[in-house]
Amino acid sequence: MKKKCLEAVKAVSDRRLWNRIMEMAEFGATSAGGVNRAAFSSEDIEARKLLISWARELGFMLSTDDIGNIYVRRPGKLYDAPPVLTGSHLDSQPKGGKFDGAYGVLGGFEALEAIERAGLETKFPIEVVAWSNEEGGRFQPGAMGSAVFSGEYPLVEALNTMDRDGERLSDALSETLGATSGLQKRKIPFDITGYLEAHIEQGPILENGNHTIGVVSGVQGLCWYRIEVYGEEAHAGTAPLKNRKDALKTAVHIIAALEEQMADDTDTVRFTVGRFECSPGAPSTVPGKVLFTVDFRHPDRHIFEETVNLIPKICKASAGRCRVDVERLTYTEPIAFDSNIMNLVRDSANALRLSNIDMVSGAGHDAMHIAPLCPSGMIFVPCEKGISHNELENATPTDLADGVRVLVASLTALADT
Repeated sequence: MKKKCLEAVKAVSDRRLWNRIMEMAEFGATSAGGVNRAAFSSEDIEARKLLISWARELGFMLSTDDIGNIYVRRPGKLYDAPPVLTGSHLDSQPKGGKFDGAYGVLGGFEALEAIERAGLETKFPIEVVAWSNEEGGRFQPGAMGSAVFSGEYPLVEALNTMDRDGERLSDALSETLGATSGLQKRKIPFDITGYLEAHIEQGPILENGNHTIGVVSGVQGLCWYRIEVYGEEAHAGTAPLKNRKDALKTAVHIIAALEEQMADDTDTVRFTVGRFECSPGAPSTVPGKVLFTVDFRHPDRHIFEETVNLIPKICKASAGRCRVDVERLTYTEPIAFDSNIMNLVRDSANALRLSNIDMVSGAGHDAMHIAPLCPSGMIFVPCEKGISHNELENATPTDLADGVRVLVASLTALADT
């Protein structure tokens, strides 16, 4: 490791990083110690303002784009060269934790500050990005900021998305941009030299194996379906069972059939029914409609594509006397990260004598949308008991800072290629 790079690594501060994460967590803080910070909410606006204020204190350049992504730039020797990009997101799940996403943004910012404090000149600029609406808790789909950036999701569709209260994303975004004015407007997409995203693992593999760093090889494929079952309301006391069109029973039958299809001795399949709504919801009325969602994930492209295509067929075949409508909401094929980026992360971890393993990401991340644009990768650090998307989400200051040290070494090497 070069002397200047080592100085930047040494400039990483466990305390400074931890304090910033805790300060950011105050916006949307819940009574149980978690965070509820929906995209483009007042809490999200305050979080953005805080990041902007820290960047201005250090003299970094700031910009944004049409979907509200924020970029914090430290120039390189080649002033107009495509930047090396790192970051994640600031929005959270309704009952989320302090570290999911925020660590990638604030860890990236800590890396940028450490490089600045070390006085290290890089060939290419380095930028930290805070992607908009990664979680998709308020406006669907998730990972919207990175998907719009990459061109995978049309901006016009994103702007017309509505939340459950009927507010249009374009209006919420307009309020957000107005509250964070003074940033240079950026056209997207722009060229990127490389992308690295630091993140808590959101699973137990690193902690169970006593490893500090996960060298992420890729992201498993993700598909969401919205499934609506239409039956017929009837009197619970008078309608014969054989004549009923019971939407609830049909929905349960469909889910059972899907569960059977998802059986997997290797425990690689990820299948979740995360939302289930039954109406009219009266004790003495046969349910006439059920809405539920399916979240399916798998790292193998062939199995992923085959199962994604089977899901609607199984739903229709199990409908009985009811009608079933199946709508695909999200589809992202399995992503393999760049082998050279993986080598860079692995070499950096080994140089710092940090135990590491190669692993696939079970969760989706913004990196999956950036990977087709440039060499990309991710760095995982452990989270306590693998808990995430939960107010109990936790990580240690040492692990978080070690992840940033690997990030600093990898970014500076990438920015000097």
